[in-house]
Amino acid sequence: MAVFVALGAFLMTLFGGWTAQRVTDRRHLVLGLAGGLMLGVVGLDLLPEALEAAGRPVFGVPQALLLFVGGFLVAHMVERLLAARQSAHGAADRPAGAGGAAGAKAPQMGLTAAAAMVGHSLMDGIAIGAAFQVGEGMGLTVALAVIAHDFADGFNTYTLTAAYGNTRGKAVAMLLADACAPVVGAASTLFVTIPVEALGSYLGFFGGALLYLAAAEILPEAHHTHPARSTLLCTAAGAGFIWLVVGIAQ
Repeated sequence: MAVFVALGAFLMTLFGGWTAQRVTDRRHLVLGLAGGLMLGVVGLDLLPEALEAAGRPVFGVPQALLLFVGGFLVAHMVERLLAARQSAHGAADRPAGAGGAAGAKAPQMGLTAAAAMVGHSLMDGIAIGAAFQVGEGMGLTVALAVIAHDFADGFNTYTLTAAYGNTRGKAVAMLLADACAPVVGAASTLFVTIPVEALGSYLGFFGGALLYLAAAEILPEAHHTHPARSTLLCTAAGAGFIWLVVGIAQ
């Protein structure tokens, strides 16, 4: 079941990459909805389940919450490291006397950033499989969050690769790798049964990383070029939809 559901992430990632070549003015609405879905899943379903499975306190704080914060911080640090490397390459590529003008972009930076997206998608697939080991309802809601933001993953993977001067063939190859990664991750969980407490811990960590992606990447991107009321309504609708799903599943 987990692998079958992960195929949805595969298709959504490809759709995101395809859209990157044919982007329209409605992209902000799609990203706003995706951000709301991710926020709803983390706060209303994933985190409560993680606390139930791994709520043992560590120095007065539930283990799942500590890992939740850790996941958020790790995602933030990875992004900052990539940004620092990109900035360093940009400075090195500027010819003397160029001042603030941007110099030639380093293609390997685009590949590095895209490879990080592929690694993230692999962990998404593992999260789907891990969630299905907790329960089918949990698996479906986590899969919904993954599928919702894999549109943005596919969009960004293609865009990052191409924007740094790589060929269209390389951009498509990275997109395909990103699309296959969730399926591979979900399939890996078929051969390993993860203990309940470990599942709760991982889901807590994954929840922190997912919240960072929603709050620091997807939602700001959705509102950056189009701070429209309709974008905010799509975000609220996404969170409300997850509330409805969680309520029906009880």
